[in-house]
Amino acid sequence: MPDSTLDLTRDLADLATLAASEEADVDDLLRRGLDWLAKLAPYDLACVFELEGEQLVVRAMRGPLARAEVRSHRLDLDAFPTIREALETRRARAYTEDDHAHGDGDPFDGVIDLPAGHACMVVPLAAGERPFGVLSLDRRECVTYPQSVVDLVEIYGRILALAIRSAEQSASLARLGAQSREHARLLEERLEGGEQGGVLETSASPAVRELARKARQVAGTSTPVLILGETGTGKERLAHAIHRWSARRERPFVVVNCAAIPEGLLESELFGHDRGAFTGATRERSGRFRTANGGTLFLDEIGELPLELQAKLLRVLQTGELQAVGSDRTIKVDVRIVAATHVDLARAVQEGRFREDLYYRLDVFPLRLPALRERLEDLPALCDHLLSEQRARTSRRGVHVTSEGIEALARHRWPGNIRELANVLERAAILSASGALGPVDLGMSERAPVSTKKTRGGDGELVSLAENERRHIAAVLRATEGRIYGERGAAKILGVPPSTLQSRMKKLGMDPASAR
Repeated sequence: MPDSTLDLTRDLADLATLAASEEADVDDLLRRGLDWLAKLAPYDLACVFELEGEQLVVRAMRGPLARAEVRSHRLDLDAFPTIREALETRRARAYTEDDHAHGDGDPFDGVIDLPAGHACMVVPLAAGERPFGVLSLDRRECVTYPQSVVDLVEIYGRILALAIRSAEQSASLARLGAQSREHARLLEERLEGGEQGGVLETSASPAVRELARKARQVAGTSTPVLILGETGTGKERLAHAIHRWSARRERPFVVVNCAAIPEGLLESELFGHDRGAFTGATRERSGRFRTANGGTLFLDEIGELPLELQAKLLRVLQTGELQAVGSDRTIKVDVRIVAATHVDLARAVQEGRFREDLYYRLDVFPLRLPALRERLEDLPALCDHLLSEQRARTSRRGVHVTSEGIEALARHRWPGNIRELANVLERAAILSASGALGPVDLGMSERAPVSTKKTRGGDGELVSLAENERRHIAAVLRATEGRIYGERGAAKILGVPPSTLQSRMKKLGMDPASAR
């Protein structure tokens, strides 16, 4: 067997192997394919043009004449009917001097200087129903490519087109695999919430049952939902219930806490990024929107979203399209948005901290979750539910709250709401010698309830919510002697993370550094 045949066979085998690999890159495949093609048909310029609508755009080029001006070259198909014919018939053709003089003209006129009558060939690249584009070969020599070479390159073009399609499919599967892995990672990062929907629907509070009815009603639509309520009232649990009640229940439920991710990383976290988009971006990342495609994206603490990202979020809500960081490609997504906040968004709009157009886009169907102190009749059911949820972590079975324990819990004001209740129950379940949790086990006999009833200042004047919150935090700090962290710290009593408390103190004009 001749050496040239052995080389061609080896090149085609390498082409097939490259196209099928998980790291297949179309541009790399095209560059190598053009290098191997030179063994079949010598050239001074080889270009792969990709079809974009009615234009052909240079995607790859090789050869001594492959210059920067060629990279930006475009061809209108209307101006080159013979190239359109090659695409439609899927047959290669070699051009003669007469073709250039009396036909379409030279596709590279005004771009590179080639002599009249130079060797030129156009080969269609198509696999299946979809044409990828064309391959053009040009040579300075004033001869016509022999028909035998044209026929061989035409076959090579078909193989190259199949390799391109295979590489694109491999890249698509790799992206889907990355999306699945990221979804699994997100699920591992967060603790699943349990059947909160059932607790809402069987609530002893008429207001909560009405809330559940409305939530189930809106779940059947794709309308954005805005969940309002104090910190710790179970907004994420309600969002998850809406997702489970919807037709998207088999698709991802993805959570983003807009206050917990650094501002510099939040755009990439939401919309993804291309490889090389910034320092450290060594691989493509799909982002939470694409991970949630077909499902529900829960944007917790939406009131903390930076203004710049609010504009980008609005665009996705309006058009269903996004662009990853560092990319000029537009990506379509089908995502149902459920947002939540404890911030007064209407006031934030007035103060210029939140976009008015985004507010009205989100505020189509608001749901307000009552604070725990407004639904104390649900304490027995909530305690059973939370203790059941915690069983896997505490390894305690048969734990329950006594009637005296329920009465003690009902006397507490619960500034941290259900989150604070969950903490109290988990700590009691771990420390209790028996499975019956009474006031002593729950720490309610030693712990003075923190009252939040008053909305007036000490001299009787009416005060704003922010001022009332500031005074309440100050009172708790005085009771803890300025301690924020620890079991007896202000953050624990208020039922919020220490970082959240410090952030809130800054916004209220309080100095976190003065609290120790």
